[in-house]
Amino acid sequence: MRQTFARRTVAGLVALAGLVAAVPALAAPMNLKIAFVDPLSGGGASTGESGLKTFQFMADTLNAKNPDLKLEVTGYDNKLNPQESLVQLQKAIDAGARVVVQGNGSSVAAAIIDFVGKYNDRNPGKEVIYLNYAAVDPALTNAKCNYWHFRFDANSDIKMAALTNFIKDKPEVKKVYLINQDYSHGQAVRSAARAMLKQKRPDIQIVGDEVAPLQKVNDFSPYIAKIKASGADSVITGNWAQDMALLLKAAGDAGLQANFYTYYGGGTGGPTAIKQANLPDKVFQIAEGYANVPSKEGHDIEVAFRAKAGQELTYPRVINLMNILAKATLQAKSTDPKAIAKAMESIHNDTMYGKDSFMRPDDHQLFQTIYISRFGPVDTGKVLDSENTGWGWTGAGEVSAQDSVIPTTCKMDRPS
Repeated sequence: MRQTFARRTVAGLVALAGLVAAVPALAAPMNLKIAFVDPLSGGGASTGESGLKTFQFMADTLNAKNPDLKLEVTGYDNKLNPQESLVQLQKAIDAGARVVVQGNGSSVAAAIIDFVGKYNDRNPGKEVIYLNYAAVDPALTNAKCNYWHFRFDANSDIKMAALTNFIKDKPEVKKVYLINQDYSHGQAVRSAARAMLKQKRPDIQIVGDEVAPLQKVNDFSPYIAKIKASGADSVITGNWAQDMALLLKAAGDAGLQANFYTYYGGGTGGPTAIKQANLPDKVFQIAEGYANVPSKEGHDIEVAFRAKAGQELTYPRVINLMNILAKATLQAKSTDPKAIAKAMESIHNDTMYGKDSFMRPDDHQLFQTIYISRFGPVDTGKVLDSENTGWGWTGAGEVSAQDSVIPTTCKMDRPS
């Protein structure tokens, strides 16, 4: 299988680069420095490292395709701390970065939005733009929306709307336990789950609802004991990175055979934990993609990334983000963030699976097809597995970009 991946790398890179529209050649390449500000140490390191590899993979791919463009991605370790994030962001700006990308931690995202807005007001002509690839607190494109911020992941309300639509048609779901991380994203997930389950399935009992400190719990056994004692048949969680993997590990140790409805079950370490917990076809994930989406374009990109990065692709939305950034930059014929933002505001571009995605100018929220997948045993001769477990993600549901649209309360202030 690995030899097959290697042979298909070139084909995958060609398919990936083909998603970017061709434009007339410029006199000299446009250099655009991108600062990746996310955890590269501590509990969120595996997630951050995976994101950085994906951004660098895309920069190399797009640079090879477009002689008019030179994208450079540099990683800055924010230790999952809002204050440290701003220190690292200032370092990146001092080094010439005009684009910042970040995703892990909505509290970090809120701090960056505030910083970038104030920085751009004080430094006309030297603006930076913030592209958010994973921070999904709905407030970031509602009450906290900002012209210089663009989000490329579905927010937690969009995801929960799709997930609860899926759950409402499952009569076997009767008792649900909510467990989330104790910060803005986790609070948003639990709030949306309560409201939407009440509306769509008022017969479902919520038998537990609690939060745990973000990336600080080393043993989730006490939490799993509560879930098991509650009689829950299903768990809804927005946990990510080690908080997701360790939750699943504890479930396996305790023999808990509930269904898990997750936002990030497919993150690094998650698939291994699911297999070890012996939860075949009991863990679901809602996301903008998975390894076995029925799409030749997507499959070729997945294979190319695995061959080059030595791991599976956990961030299809980064592929979409970088393609859109390149398209907007080439259309604007400028690396000026003001020109890029203007081109990006209402852009349409195919996802890595060949489906339309579009940016809503009202709040700078990207809408794209989102998928519900389940994890279990697969025929590795026909489909891709995850983390060499022999298990993989297969389709369970799909929501089109247009059908995922929900209202926004954003009141956007635009620069003159």
